[in-house]
Amino acid sequence: MKKKVIANWLFLALVVIVVLIPFYWMLATALKSDSEIGMTPPTLFPAEIHPENFGISLTKAPFLKYFMNTLIVAAFVILISTTVSVLSAFAFSRLEFPGRGVLFFITLATMMIPQEMLIITNFKTIADWGWINTYQALIVPYCINASHIYLMRQNMQQIPNELYIAARIDGLSNFRFLLKVILPQVKSAVYTSMLMSMIWIWNIFAWPNLVTTNDSLRLVSNGLRNSFTQNTGDNQYNLQMAAATLVTVPLIVIFIVFRKYILAGVTKGGVKG
Repeated sequence: MKKKVIANWLFLALVVIVVLIPFYWMLATALKSDSEIGMTPPTLFPAEIHPENFGISLTKAPFLKYFMNTLIVAAFVILISTTVSVLSAFAFSRLEFPGRGVLFFITLATMMIPQEMLIITNFKTIADWGWINTYQALIVPYCINASHIYLMRQNMQQIPNELYIAARIDGLSNFRFLLKVILPQVKSAVYTSMLMSMIWIWNIFAWPNLVTTNDSLRLVSNGLRNSFTQNTGDNQYNLQMAAATLVTVPLIVIFIVFRKYILAGVTKGGVKG
């Protein structure tokens, strides 16, 4: 038994090391000088630490503009996507209407479609609507998330249906039942959905790079990609990694703050089908 516990800890330690290596390399690169960046083979530890790279990265690129654009897009996506997910999940878990099972199956089936397959059709639609270089083009495609609907629905399924029947007998409307009874009990899933939406927007690259040619509308993901290229065509990877570190820190802080809700939401949603 003791050997099994030790083996489990060693395996978990190995997983943690593998996960942390990219973050370490990002931070180490951010602290290197321009000359050290071009060394072959690359150095594992910075020969000289250059914390000023973080300040330079903020001034060399319109970092704050990219950051604000990302926050604006993320805020709207979180608000709309979470609202749609909650209402849809409530309908699938509590309301009886023709075709509910088929519609839920179709919703789940969309999770199997890679986002890359939809880029061309989505781009054509956005272009036909005249939304190129607009916030709508960055927000609307991410307002519905089938995986979040599924997560919410699974959490709502844990609540006894007798509560819903009793509430309806007492004259409570569906909307008030959702607000007063359902949401307080599935708040973990709601927080999880909100955080996953933020991470999604923080990480997307291909789509915003496609629909925004105006630099003032770029997000941190695609804006910082081309902001540290010198006249010679060489990339200043130390400044790029410094900016990437600054972008990553808010997500890490948010995850640490809400981690217990996220784990509770995911765990609870996997109990009942």
